[in-house]
Amino acid sequence: MAIFTSLVRKEALHIVRDRRTMTITLLMPLVLLLLFGFAISTEVNDVSICAVADTHTDGTRAIFEHMRVNSCFTFQGLASPAEAERMLRSGRTDAILFLKTDAGNTSAQIMVDASNTATAKAVTGYVQGVLAEGLQEGPVITRILYNPEMKSAYNFVPGILGMIFILICAIMTSVSIVREKETGTMDLLLVSPARPSTVILGKLVPYFLLSCIILAAMLATSYTLLGIPFSANILSVISISLLYILLSLSIGLLVSTFADTQLTALIVSTVMFMLPVIMLSGMIFPIDNMPAPLRWLSCAIPARWYIEAMRRLMIQRLDITCVLRETAILAAMTAALLVLSVKKLKSAK
Repeated sequence: MAIFTSLVRKEALHIVRDRRTMTITLLMPLVLLLLFGFAISTEVNDVSICAVADTHTDGTRAIFEHMRVNSCFTFQGLASPAEAERMLRSGRTDAILFLKTDAGNTSAQIMVDASNTATAKAVTGYVQGVLAEGLQEGPVITRILYNPEMKSAYNFVPGILGMIFILICAIMTSVSIVREKETGTMDLLLVSPARPSTVILGKLVPYFLLSCIILAAMLATSYTLLGIPFSANILSVISISLLYILLSLSIGLLVSTFADTQLTALIVSTVMFMLPVIMLSGMIFPIDNMPAPLRWLSCAIPARWYIEAMRRLMIQRLDITCVLRETAILAAMTAALLVLSVKKLKSAK
C-alpha cells in the first residue's frame, strides 16, 4: 500500500508540472478547422421515413410518389400509428409523416427525433420540401421530440464530453510511462517490488480524480448555463461517464507502454484517437450517412458508444436499461485495454 501511495503522489506532482499538453490544445483547433473547412461534408442523405394516412387520395399518392423518387429519402411505406411510433423510438426510421384528409382537404404532421439536432433539421427541411410540392391545401404541423426548441447544445454536449475526456485522459496518460523511460526511472520501477498492475493503477488514480473534477464542472455547466434538461437519471449519466473516463485513461496508458518518447506518444494519441473521435463517433457527422466500411470502423471507436449513451440518457432522458449494449461494449473495451497495458509492462519487466 505504501508503494501504491508513493506512486500516486509522484504522478500527481508530474500532473501539476507538465506543460506539454498545452501544445496539443493549441494545434488541434487549427487541424480541426482545416478538416471541417475542406474535407468533410455535413449533408444528410438517405433519410428513412414512414407514413401514416387515414385515407388514400390523389394528394397523398402524389406525396408518396415524390418520396419514392427523391434520392434523399428511403420511403418505408405505410404503417399503423403505433407501429410507426415504435419504429421512430427504436431508430428504424428518422421521421413519421401523418396525413389526414377531412372534407377533401389534406393536412400533414411531421414527427421527427431531435436528439441529434443537425439530422432533425435536415429531415424536417426535406420533408417540408416534398410536402410543398405534393400538398396544396391544409396546414403542415411539425412535432419534435426531445428537443422542441432545437437547441444546438442538445446535440454537441454529449459529443464534447466524449472528445474532452479523450483529450484530457488519453493524451495526458500517454506520456506517463514514457516519461519514466526517458528519465531513467522506469528501470528503477521494473526492478522494484512494485508489480506492473500496481504501477498502472498508481498512474491511473491521479488522472482519474482530475477527470472526475472536470466531469463535475462540465455536467454542472451543461445542466445550468447550457439548459440541458435535468432528469432523475443523473446517476446513470455519471456512472457511464466514469466508465468512459477509465477507458480513456486506459487508452493513454496502453499507448505509453508502446511508445519510446513523449513526442511519439503525443502524436500517436492525437492522430490515431482524436481525429477518429471527431469524424467517426457521430459527434458531428451522422454515422448512418457514412459508407459501410466507415460505419464498421466506427464500431471500434469508444466515443461512438459513449456519445450514443449520453444522447439517450441526457437528451432523451431514457433509463439506463436503454443503454445496456453501449455500457457492455465500453466495459469490455476498458477491461481489454487494462489487461493489455499490464501485460505489456510485465513483458518489459
